[in-house]
Amino acid sequence: MTRKLGIAVIGLGPASQPHSKSLLDLADRADVRWAVSRTPDRAKTYAAQFPFPTTTDLDAVLTDPSVDACIVLTPPSSHLDVSALCLEAGKHVLVEKPLELTSARGQRLVDTARRTHRTFGVVLQHRFRPASLRLRAALQSGELGTVEAAFLSVPWWRPQGYYDEPGRGTLARDGGGVLLTQAIHSLDLFRSLVGVSRVVAAQARTTALHRMETEDYVSALLETGNGAPATLVTTTAAYPGYPERIEITGTKGFAALIGGRLRLAFLDGSEEIVKAEGSTGSGAAIMDFPHDAHRAVIADFLDAIEQGRDPVVTGEEALASQRLVDEILSAARKGA
Repeated sequence: MTRKLGIAVIGLGPASQPHSKSLLDLADRADVRWAVSRTPDRAKTYAAQFPFPTTTDLDAVLTDPSVDACIVLTPPSSHLDVSALCLEAGKHVLVEKPLELTSARGQRLVDTARRTHRTFGVVLQHRFRPASLRLRAALQSGELGTVEAAFLSVPWWRPQGYYDEPGRGTLARDGGGVLLTQAIHSLDLFRSLVGVSRVVAAQARTTALHRMETEDYVSALLETGNGAPATLVTTTAAYPGYPERIEITGTKGFAALIGGRLRLAFLDGSEEIVKAEGSTGSGAAIMDFPHDAHRAVIADFLDAIEQGRDPVVTGEEALASQRLVDEILSAARKGA
């Protein structure tokens, strides 16, 4: 029997909730040695919810030989520094999205992971939803034929109170607005499914619904990997928030992935439905979604460590999606 891997959860904000629930589910494979926060009150609150030992001493965690891997859930501005400390200490690392504030810092993190020969993955859990997996299979098998057009929409909502929290929606803490912080999940899934070969044009703005430094609305015209036209619209100003949507038109059928629900309609008249597993956190309740996909991300990360392979979402894959964000926003600035 393979021994349990020792895990440290670093960062005990809202993102720790689905990860910690997942680790409880995976207790036969993972032993959470430490849950770490630099804020004693946050560690105390967390300890009342989950049965894991808490500490504010990161150095002690990194020198603990029983810790094999760290799940880094700190703000994006600290991903490079915290993850690099873990990697240099010989720990495998799974880090929350986005990879870092900028692609340049993200590249440094990816380089550190490769140099230290540690398993390194990024939490982009939409790839692991059952409906997403089925859509990928339909594309890879040729069931949908050749992609002729594609569409991505993320009509989410965040109230002003969300952006009033220190650092939210700023370049210094988050690295960007809706595209990097909220839509990155759907954009990454979309890019991994159909590819993006070119950003044709883009617009980005901050609507009157929010007071924030970065953008809350982005639209773009894209070309898929095979040159087919694609459209992107993403916002956090669509009250009260609606599920993200990916539509793909193929020569043999049409796919509509709405949140976690997939409908495949084929030209021969057949149809297939993959039901959603729950909400997607598209509204004011940002953690209103099941943790199934997070559990799948962590399980894949544990498999990768045990099998000596890369996880499904590598640092390079996350970096490619972040660079696409850069390209879209750059096109928007040029258009303005």
